[in-house]
Amino acid sequence: MLLLQTLRDEKDRVLTGLAKRQVADAEATIDRIIALDDRRKATQTSNDEKLAERNTISRQVGELMKAGKREEGAALRDRVNEIKEGIAAGEAELNQIKEELEEALLTLPNVPHPLVPAGVTEDDNEVFRPFAGELPVLPDTAKPHWELAEEYKIFDLELGVKTTGAGFPVFTGQGARLARGLVNFFLDRNTAAGYTEFQPPLLVNEATARATGQLPDKEGQMYHCTQDDFYLIPTAEVPLTNLYRDVILDPEELPIKLTGYTPCFRREAGSYGAHVRGLNRVHQFDKVEVVQLAHPEKSYEILDEMVAHIGGLLDELGLPFRILRLCGGDLGFTSAMTFDFEVWSAAQKRWLEVSSVSCFETFQSNRLKLRYRGENGNELAHTLNGSALALPRIIAALLENNQTDEGITLPEVLHSYLGMTKLEKKQ
Repeated sequence: MLLLQTLRDEKDRVLTGLAKRQVADAEATIDRIIALDDRRKATQTSNDEKLAERNTISRQVGELMKAGKREEGAALRDRVNEIKEGIAAGEAELNQIKEELEEALLTLPNVPHPLVPAGVTEDDNEVFRPFAGELPVLPDTAKPHWELAEEYKIFDLELGVKTTGAGFPVFTGQGARLARGLVNFFLDRNTAAGYTEFQPPLLVNEATARATGQLPDKEGQMYHCTQDDFYLIPTAEVPLTNLYRDVILDPEELPIKLTGYTPCFRREAGSYGAHVRGLNRVHQFDKVEVVQLAHPEKSYEILDEMVAHIGGLLDELGLPFRILRLCGGDLGFTSAMTFDFEVWSAAQKRWLEVSSVSCFETFQSNRLKLRYRGENGNELAHTLNGSALALPRIIAALLENNQTDEGITLPEVLHSYLGMTKLEKKQ
């Protein structure tokens, strides 16, 4: 959530940034927010004055009663009751204004970093780091991963439909082993890089989902358990970042590095075609996440560090990848800057997104009330997160790019995790 003082003091910068996102009526929304805040201050001042007047008159009533001037005291007591009614009405008005103000603030997305390119759709994203080598070329007989999955018994989409519905794959046999091995590989590399591993809950309450920005923006994409008012997490970022909600840190504690593996649940609207077949788009998938809480002066240096770390994971897996810097129109609601990693699918002949790495600056920490002790009092920390990595499209690319007549070869780095060097066809 954007800071009110930022909207007041840096309105032109905010409008310039929101223009990159094509935010409709941004100026009108900001003006309304400032007007509501002015009303809030005026109402608060009026209430404070009434409280002071009530306290003064109450003391006078006491003094009159002690002096035996009961009629005068009773008259002033009636005035105290009138003031109390005014205070109650003022508090109700103040609560209404605060509610309207927060709801208006929640409609504004984060302001993009100046280096974020302007643009409307994913076609306007900047290729920040292209793949430097030669893309793998497969023979015409090469198959997409959903066909390989049937031959090698990697996962079964129909079993998922039977037990749940479309978009819930069931990994079996060596496919389940591959998924488990990848999770362990990612977690081991993350903890070796200084991240502390957590195993967070998969269900969160509304306050948690709101604090990291999933609510109200992504409410339609989240699975909601209405009876208990819990939400299934769309990413481990949500519970991991919220571990530090309402926390004040010492600056020496920063940066704080967290990682965790969770299943993720997303009610993304599906569509038809090869680009969403197989594991290209699913409603439940496994992902290992990295999160950092950082000093504002270090956050973009840390973003570069996280990008390098995730790139190293893909290098170890031998997957050709490129890095995009997202344009304003494709940027997530809470992000100030995002880099997307895409791996090359040789069988599908297209790039598949496997990770997003983002810096949110103070947008999440303002909602979280996540602060550190600064020289001039408590200040908001910066938050960052990234996928390290999401499994479905990693598995898709591994299957497609490494298929041979003798089986699907596995990257050497996974041999010790899986106890095998290749996947074999199953009858």
